[in-house]
Amino acid sequence: MAAARAIAALGRRLAGSLRLSGARPGLVAAGLPGLTLNPCHRNLAQAEPLCHARFLHATLPRKGLEEFFDDPKNWGEKTVKSGDAWNIKQLRAKSSQDLHKLWYVLLKEKNMLLTLEQESKRQQKPMPSPERLEKVQKSMKNIDLVVREREIALRLLQTGHEKPVPGEWRNDFLGRTYWYSYKEWPIPWYLNKKYQKRKFYYLPHVNRFIRLRLEKKLRLRNRRQNLEKKKRKLLEKKFPHLAVKSQSQ
Repeated sequence: MAAARAIAALGRRLAGSLRLSGARPGLVAAGLPGLTLNPCHRNLAQAEPLCHARFLHATLPRKGLEEFFDDPKNWGEKTVKSGDAWNIKQLRAKSSQDLHKLWYVLLKEKNMLLTLEQESKRQQKPMPSPERLEKVQKSMKNIDLVVREREIALRLLQTGHEKPVPGEWRNDFLGRTYWYSYKEWPIPWYLNKKYQKRKFYYLPHVNRFIRLRLEKKLRLRNRRQNLEKKKRKLLEKKFPHLAVKSQSQ
């Protein structure tokens, strides 16, 4: 037993010295530079070269900051052809892996268009085809909606709740409706004085103010819509050729 312990201690010291010196056991065992011995095979003919190792990367190694700029073919052009935005119906037919890949493609395109927008502002020139940025943002928003739909459907199947944390809709003392998420308390709710002080109802005299708040919200929405209509009419009068082109599309 003492001899076995001494041999084991010597083996641990040898392994520690090899680890500290940076030597590779595969290279030492093979005796060949640039080769590592596969422990599954006993002959040196099936040794695997280290050059086959491949690191994980998201972009091509031959491209760097050039991806923040548009294609050189489009430099100096006033208009650039682009497709339509991804709608929800098209995105629902794709898998989650494809949506993940598409999200990063759109993210790179968005960064490129934002760089182009800032450069156009710096040179005080119009950005070529600025609608591309709106299409990319709309596509990313639709992807987010589709992913959220799938998360909600999966959560309903697993837990039966739509929200990530179960709860219920409640009213505060001002009549505002909000989502109350259930929480864990160290003592029961009927013994918790802090919880009992909270009011999840409102008195009848608050109904008048609820009506006034709703009326104010609707008035602001109508005013915003009227301002957008007036702005659109002014732009159509100022640029009639663009108005005809938008109507034809």
